[in-house]
Amino acid sequence: MDNNLTKERLQDSFEQKSWTEIKASSSWQIFKIMAEFVEGFEKLSRIGPCVSIFGSARTQPDSPYYQVAEEIATLLVAKGYGVITGGGPGIMEAGNKGAREAGGKSVGLNIDLPFEQTHNPYIDADKLMNFDYFFVRKVMFLRYAQGFVVLPGGFGTLDELFEALTLIQTKKVAQFPVVLVGSQFWTGLVDWIKEVMLKKEQNIHEDDLLLFSVVDTADEAVNAIIEFYEKYVLKPNF
Repeated sequence: MDNNLTKERLQDSFEQKSWTEIKASSSWQIFKIMAEFVEGFEKLSRIGPCVSIFGSARTQPDSPYYQVAEEIATLLVAKGYGVITGGGPGIMEAGNKGAREAGGKSVGLNIDLPFEQTHNPYIDADKLMNFDYFFVRKVMFLRYAQGFVVLPGGFGTLDELFEALTLIQTKKVAQFPVVLVGSQFWTGLVDWIKEVMLKKEQNIHEDDLLLFSVVDTADEAVNAIIEFYEKYVLKPNF
């Protein structure tokens, strides 16, 4: 990142603003936030049952994780689900590509960022949405997904994962399957959760470990979602 640009942003953020400027900015933000919620609710409520696929925007098409994400999307479409992603490149592109090429619904919830990201070309034209606010976008993922499939990623991926687990743990949303794909990537984090958060610090309950599962293949990931709904004698929100 350009150091001069970073310095300018810091200076701008600490610049003293008048009360009138603050009030006007806040009022305008409220309307923008409301507009994003309204558009999201209206569009996504018509789409039907979907599974959200998360992962790094930096994953290249020759990566095994890209390929397994594409395969997961294909299998989900065969089971009657659409696919929701963050709309960008990498794992998100793989998810949309698998869904589109299998003839399923391919949804992209893109976010406007200063250095990245442009949306990928595999999103259905009427199912592409652009957001300015991360928190509005995350509400859409949670509200309209029947499950989360999480592949290796960075801070954004972990943010989305832990928000979902927190909301399920605190019963703010009904439980849904959360599937982590790639045991080689996730084992270190899961071991830390077990050994430090649970055993050493007792910050979570042992039952919280049941809120997610770790798998390695596309078949295992999709089966985890199917079996969740069969186990609880539930049907996804078709």
